[in-house]
Amino acid sequence: MNPEQRRAFLRKAILAAAATQLPRWAWSNAPALQSNPFALGVASGDPAPDGVVLWTRLVLANPALMQAAHTVRWEVAHDVRFAQIVQKGEATALPALGHSVHVELQGLAPSRWYHYRFMLGDAISATGRTRTAPAPGDLPATLRIGFASCQRWEHGHYAAWHHLVADQPDLVLFLGDYIYEYASPKNTTDLARTHNLRHATTLADFRDRYALHKSDPALQAAHAACPWAVTWDDHEVQNDYASGTGKGDDGSFLTLRGAAWQAFYENMPLRAASLNGPASGTRWDALQVYRRLRWGRLAHIHLLDSRQYRTWQACRTPQSTSAGAVRAADCADLASPARTLLGATQEQWLDTGLAADAHTKDATHWSVLAQQTLLSPRHYPSGVTSADNWDGYPAARARLLQAVAQHAPRNTVLLGGDIHQNYVCRVHANPDRPESPVVASEFCGTSISSRSGTTQDKVDAIARHNPHVLLARCDQRGYGLADITPTRWTTTLRVLDDPLRADSAATTLARFVVENGRPGPKPA
Repeated sequence: MNPEQRRAFLRKAILAAAATQLPRWAWSNAPALQSNPFALGVASGDPAPDGVVLWTRLVLANPALMQAAHTVRWEVAHDVRFAQIVQKGEATALPALGHSVHVELQGLAPSRWYHYRFMLGDAISATGRTRTAPAPGDLPATLRIGFASCQRWEHGHYAAWHHLVADQPDLVLFLGDYIYEYASPKNTTDLARTHNLRHATTLADFRDRYALHKSDPALQAAHAACPWAVTWDDHEVQNDYASGTGKGDDGSFLTLRGAAWQAFYENMPLRAASLNGPASGTRWDALQVYRRLRWGRLAHIHLLDSRQYRTWQACRTPQSTSAGAVRAADCADLASPARTLLGATQEQWLDTGLAADAHTKDATHWSVLAQQTLLSPRHYPSGVTSADNWDGYPAARARLLQAVAQHAPRNTVLLGGDIHQNYVCRVHANPDRPESPVVASEFCGTSISSRSGTTQDKVDAIARHNPHVLLARCDQRGYGLADITPTRWTTTLRVLDDPLRADSAATTLARFVVENGRPGPKPA
């Protein structure tokens, strides 16, 4: 099978597997299962007013079963006992897609919670809970979003997810680094746990890595509690990669990246539309994860991708393992207007979305830019510039802020992750001029488990050097909660007492509010 034939096969297979009604296979031929096929849990994602994506991925111990396609039954009900089933059907779990299932529901009622489950033979999955978004013209009174990122297995247990489930969010935004590609360190001092997987480079490696992370019961509970909307950062592929370039020769890196992207699709509750990106056909070198989610007129979430289309980091040497930092005086490329973090197509897409938020008849109350890292500058006392985040792409940041200032949506809030630190910032129209108008608010969340790699003394020095920074903490793991109403946005930063304990308690580090029509966070 040549590459074009393989792409055509995968295209048809994915569309078939995502269908909600398929030809019935005889249930009498159900496989003889030797273990729980739903050991990786269930999930839902990308809620719309009339539907949502349901996900699971089969774990099949029998080698013969692993080579075959299987029919998975699914049910959606109003009640947890499934006495009031509203939809049911079948989907095909294909070995070519890691036996993953993506069911795209339609025809549900807006702004309503549902229960769902999967079945294979006599096996029944855990029950998941999901919900639809409000109707387009509705203005709901509240929306609670949990936002999180960066969950390296070895650095901590996933106690944060237990607490997020207890907080009962309507939606979780996961902002990147769902997995880490590394093998466990040889020095296991101060690690919460280890694994025996090798550094991920192949499709099998990446499938195994997702299976490892998804084996965690706290993470499974969080997926089952509500719908998620996910994007990626670098560690789903390779540390600090940029577009089609990473460590290794171009050909081997693109093969690795394709394997990693396929595994990402297989393991996330994504719609088949993500396979119809800028490049045509079903290809693992083109997976579109930037998209929009609308929560009635209350919130419009622009979920961004700052990895796939970015320019190579300024003054980074070929084959280097990380982007590092540069000095502007020694790196003329840093200020080049041609450099981009989002790519020209995504920049224009975002500009169009912000304009629509501001100028449509039923203007959005809160425009949310959910992306990977910290947009606000961190001017280091040492004079160096971090090359891998928005500081390394100042012209691209200026274009984004110009779009926000020009279109002036009613309220713009940025959510980010990546840096394993909590930051709360006022976003100025000109980030290098603190006297310029404040045009947005930013909340960059800490990690679920990954260490920050710095000290609080250094972070305090950065905060003193940057007056737009209202809070900066690197010493605690956790997640963020955003409680949104038509008149107020409240962010609560939740942190763990001890990320090395699976039963760690959690406390509130800080709470900030943004008032409708008044950009800039203020302590609550």
